[in-house]
Amino acid sequence: MWVFYLISLPLTLGMVVVTLRYFAGPAVPRYVVATVGYAWFCSLSIIILVPADIWQTLTASAKGGIGFFWSWSYWSTFILTWAVVPTIQGYEDAGDFTVKERLKTSIHMNLLFYSIVGAIGLIGVILLLIMHRAWDGGIVGFAMACSNTFGLVTGAFLLGFGLSEIPRNIWKNAYWSHRQKVLSHRVAKMAVKLDNAHQEYSNAIVVAQATSNQMSKRDILRPYMDIIDNMLSQMLREDPSFKPSGGRFGENDMDYDTDDKSMATLRRQLRRAHEEYYRGKSEYMTCVMEALKLEDTIKNYERRDASGWKYVSSFRDRRSGTLGPILDTIEFIWQCILRKQLQKAFAVILGCMSAAILLAEATLLPSVDLSLFSILIKVVGKQEVLVQVRN
Repeated sequence: MWVFYLISLPLTLGMVVVTLRYFAGPAVPRYVVATVGYAWFCSLSIIILVPADIWQTLTASAKGGIGFFWSWSYWSTFILTWAVVPTIQGYEDAGDFTVKERLKTSIHMNLLFYSIVGAIGLIGVILLLIMHRAWDGGIVGFAMACSNTFGLVTGAFLLGFGLSEIPRNIWKNAYWSHRQKVLSHRVAKMAVKLDNAHQEYSNAIVVAQATSNQMSKRDILRPYMDIIDNMLSQMLREDPSFKPSGGRFGENDMDYDTDDKSMATLRRQLRRAHEEYYRGKSEYMTCVMEALKLEDTIKNYERRDASGWKYVSSFRDRRSGTLGPILDTIEFIWQCILRKQLQKAFAVILGCMSAAILLAEATLLPSVDLSLFSILIKVVGKQEVLVQVRN
């Protein structure tokens, strides 16, 4: 058992850390990163728990505390989903100027959402009682059945989508012509999105500056405006190349100096416009770089005889030294030959796994075992590590 834990636990933690490093921006607070990391770890804990649970079921062993870990994973996910993550999300999204006010805004917005959902659920229960006057009191059981049905249907839908789309997209993206078309369409789409985000950010800057200019230094809201001014100055210092252009006033854009809540709204809109612009800029640059690298790869493959099967990059100089030509050749083989073939092989493997899962789920026969994973478990017999790794 411990051998499998030594393999799966670092693997799961590594997946969480790599994903966090990829998605988290430099300005994201540490407690947000920690909360998201813990939430993802709880979600991915099935990688550890399911194989261990299968082994305990096969051996009829009650040792190992697997029940405790299932409870920990479930209740951690439940509390994070319905309390912790929504509160932190609302807190980070709020534009208020104190911790207390930001918490109050977050809790208020979440309670409003839960109240609306609860009211809809209450109306449904009332209608159910009216339609079934001889109700025997099994409302809790009915609610549990609805919850399980929703989870199963949603899971089946997402599973079916992933089982077909992921192998198909990997196979298609292995062809350079198809990938070029996809990237060209994506670059054009993101360029429009980035232009809109630039316009919104420029509008937010113009509104903040105009509000600051019309507010007197003796105004009771001036301290809040000074905080917004400092935030705006820091934003512009971080990116001196950004130039607001075409900022426009809306119908109510000069009404932010009425009270502290309106100032909080102004701060929130400015920060959100800033984040949306730089998120769109990052996505656009990533997509453009991928398209340029793909174009590099295609050109290198077409000119392979002239270059002597050496990869020539547009983003860096040729490698020098004794190992330089060897490394260029290795990069050419990887980028132009091996990578495409490995993508196709990976797509075929995933396609076979999808077919095996669909066959097993669609043919639950009592006399014939058509589940590939069940057959693999029976083949390895009582070898604990092999049973757990294959699951």
